[in-house]
Amino acid sequence: MKNIFLILLTIIISLTAYGQNERPCPQPAPETKEAFKLGMAGFTFVALDIDKTLETLKQLDIHYLCIKDFHLPYNSADEQIKAFKSKLQENKVVGYAVGPINMKTEQEVDSSFAYAQRVGVKLLVGVPEYELLPYVEKKVKEYDIKLAIHLHGPDKPIYPDAEDAWEHVKNMDPRMGICLDIGHDTRNGKDMVEDLKKYQSRIFDIHLKDVTGNTKLGYPAVVGRGIHDIPAFVRMLRKVKYSGVVSLEYEKDRNNPFMGIAESIGYFRGVVAATKK
Repeated sequence: MKNIFLILLTIIISLTAYGQNERPCPQPAPETKEAFKLGMAGFTFVALDIDKTLETLKQLDIHYLCIKDFHLPYNSADEQIKAFKSKLQENKVVGYAVGPINMKTEQEVDSSFAYAQRVGVKLLVGVPEYELLPYVEKKVKEYDIKLAIHLHGPDKPIYPDAEDAWEHVKNMDPRMGICLDIGHDTRNGKDMVEDLKKYQSRIFDIHLKDVTGNTKLGYPAVVGRGIHDIPAFVRMLRKVKYSGVVSLEYEKDRNNPFMGIAESIGYFRGVVAATKK
């Protein structure tokens, strides 16, 4: 009897250990089969190196990154770019775009598109001066790389919101579009949900964030703790069949952003799951 008990106990312990060993760590996010992808804007990691960035993405089960120059400088040699891309691949991360990149001269436009081409992406998130847009359009055609103009709310005189960006590109090449930064759009008094609906044909990238108010004094907040109606935004993403990347751009607590990033991603995923028809 004692031997039977020991055998049963051994089996139970073995099965329990097997289950624990088979459980992936970190566990993957639920499969939602959405058309859009969840990613991360590189600026989120402005105070962190690429190794810590990739470690964080792994913990969050996120596989898309918009590359910033502090992780991969504009003047990187071909071997540096190759090594960087290999590191992303090893960590199952796709560098889907570069930027945002400011462009104040034609030379900066040239170098920005050349950089995007060398990195191997088809999307450049940029902030060209208004007068440079015709020249940028030429480069978009030459390189066949989309431009997504990044919004800056009331903090800068150019591209404060989606309407402004739309008015400047609507009659240009259809590859000239918008990075809908919903935080800055809101801080300029706009409705992010309506803007997604109105300008959907030219929205190539989205920066997910939350803010405390719809004026210049609206400060960055953890997603779900600000004034954004994230459930309504997710529903509109589905309605317009947005198929690009929704990248969290977390601007709080830059030296230690991990708790805020995790809460923001968790909240967004929860909303996606809860609003599913």
